[in-house]
Amino acid sequence: MNTQRRNLSKLLSLGAFFPGQAAYSLNTILESINTDPNSEFNKQLLYNIGEKGVEKLYKKAIVNDGLVIVRNWNEESFKALAKTGYTGFNASVVSGDFNRGMENLTKWQNIIKNNSDKLILAKSVEDYYKAKKEDKVAVMLGFQNATMLGKSIKNVDTLYDAGMRWMQLTYNERNYIGDGSTERTNCGLSDFGVEVVDRMNELGIIVDLSHCGEQTTNEGIAHSKAPVSINHSMCEALHKNHPRAKRDEQIKAMADKGGVMGIICLGYMIGPNLGTDTTLETYVDHIDHAVKIGGIDHVGLAIDYPIEGLEANGATRENWYVPRLTRFKPSYKVQWPPWIPELDKTSRYLEVAKVLDKRGYSTGDIEKILGLNWLRLYKETLKP
Repeated sequence: MNTQRRNLSKLLSLGAFFPGQAAYSLNTILESINTDPNSEFNKQLLYNIGEKGVEKLYKKAIVNDGLVIVRNWNEESFKALAKTGYTGFNASVVSGDFNRGMENLTKWQNIIKNNSDKLILAKSVEDYYKAKKEDKVAVMLGFQNATMLGKSIKNVDTLYDAGMRWMQLTYNERNYIGDGSTERTNCGLSDFGVEVVDRMNELGIIVDLSHCGEQTTNEGIAHSKAPVSINHSMCEALHKNHPRAKRDEQIKAMADKGGVMGIICLGYMIGPNLGTDTTLETYVDHIDHAVKIGGIDHVGLAIDYPIEGLEANGATRENWYVPRLTRFKPSYKVQWPPWIPELDKTSRYLEVAKVLDKRGYSTGDIEKILGLNWLRLYKETLKP
């Protein structure tokens, strides 16, 4: 009720419900609701107040996605993007070796250049404010692995010059930098890895630790001179023994360093038994927990799948689920279907904002989670 009253007060001040009708004061309406809060009229009024308030908030907010899979981007992707209300997103560019990484950075530079009426290449926090003002979307290019580097520290500079502004140190497996989350061993950063992190800090490339193994995550946080990101992960406290989840101590250390953790929308990462034990409410439970451990300034959102959603993008049991049974170890706990329905559509973050509002998050705190926390991180890490 308090949340609904707060929204009512905001909306009345904006003239959203009774424009030009001064007779309908806030006190008059609250008295009516208090007299009979369970009447169908008042129930509907309160529902509409909450819905409309969050929709207005979402429309004016800066909304940023910590990780979008952009493989096979096409016209349908643009149509979906236009429906999301996004201000920006981190594009997960296909990595592979150095030549393939450079090729895909160039490909995405061209997509942005050829669609300058819709997209802006993000290299600084100012690009996001510009995108919001011009009704465009800022795209920050980066990789979910560091295999493009090979063993050459000079490749960090070359990739930076080609537009890379964030890089995950490892994927699930070990590379020259450190161990990934499903590697048999649990080693931390190699000597080369330390050198890479130092150079990323110097250039202004965001160090991401989402898929990194436990010790690589710990050492990445500790060694980086700049805040780090965990741009798509979840809380181990709520989804026990999943190799991709981050422990409370890691979330706290990341936050203490000034970083941001994006809560991943991929349903099977959030919990077991999708559709019963794991729902949109479970997803927001992960947000709640991360806020409790790391603080309200250090939590964001991330899908980790195509902008359209998995189902709309053509994911089936045969082409999506079955290959992952051999691609990932059993500890990954892959499920089919893998999505939470409300998060698999383009209105995903509006749906999240509605739940946050119902749970009593303030307008300012919802805006932080939707995107402002990411922008604060970018301001502190990127170097124009």
